[in-house]
Amino acid sequence: MGLRVPHYSYIFENHPPVDFFEIISENFMVDGGPPLDNLTRILESYRVVQHGVSMSIASSDPLDFDYLKRLKKLCEFTKTPWFSDHLCWTTAHGTHYHDLLPVPYTREYAKFIADKVRIVQDFMELPFAIENLSSYVSFSNSEMTEWEFYREVVERADAYMMLDVNNVFVSSINHQFDPIKYLEQIPYDRVAQVHVAGHTELPNGTVLDTHDNHVKEEVWELYRYVHSRTGGVSTILEWDADFLSFEETLAEAMIARKYQEAPTGSASEL
Repeated sequence: MGLRVPHYSYIFENHPPVDFFEIISENFMVDGGPPLDNLTRILESYRVVQHGVSMSIASSDPLDFDYLKRLKKLCEFTKTPWFSDHLCWTTAHGTHYHDLLPVPYTREYAKFIADKVRIVQDFMELPFAIENLSSYVSFSNSEMTEWEFYREVVERADAYMMLDVNNVFVSSINHQFDPIKYLEQIPYDRVAQVHVAGHTELPNGTVLDTHDNHVKEEVWELYRYVHSRTGGVSTILEWDADFLSFEETLAEAMIARKYQEAPTGSASEL
């Protein structure tokens, strides 16, 4: 499960059986205070993996090594087995836009991003997993599909994938492609971790990756396909608004086990 502040009290009082928690790295990249105090308590009982939201790996700006040094310090503290961030840009010319923004899918851009990913992974001395975005616009100068671009970046960089199944579904609706066609092209030996989450559909048919709802059946079915191809990969439920109780959120995460154990048909049957 994603570790979220509204659930701290329940976790500390009840020590529920959770395999591991995922933390948003930036929330804990501080020198001290309550965030690190709470994280220390979590680490006494649970394993933690780190997921970032502001590396801006696709930005034209140079890599921020002050940020990377603080990130590496946190990774050493948590002993995370890998770390992840998004295939996007969040900053440009020194301005932070506080959003995960998409890129055109060109070979030149894939090489540019892959070179930066390789530098980050070497600096961090840990496996680096890149997450696919949910997207709402496309670019006229794209030369390849999203899945071809995603694959090219991680293979050029010799890095890994944080495969967000809900994002695949959201983008498939918004851009009208077959999500299975996307998932058939994933190099599953590079998938370090999987995300599932809920989404919201607007009246005009646009689907938003809101992380504030139950995972839809269609997403669980895609997850079943992904899990069967990975042979059993670490899975995180993301829930970031309109929070449920811890018990309800854990029950939602545990639905994944049903789909892990269910027989899987061919891609054409999904």
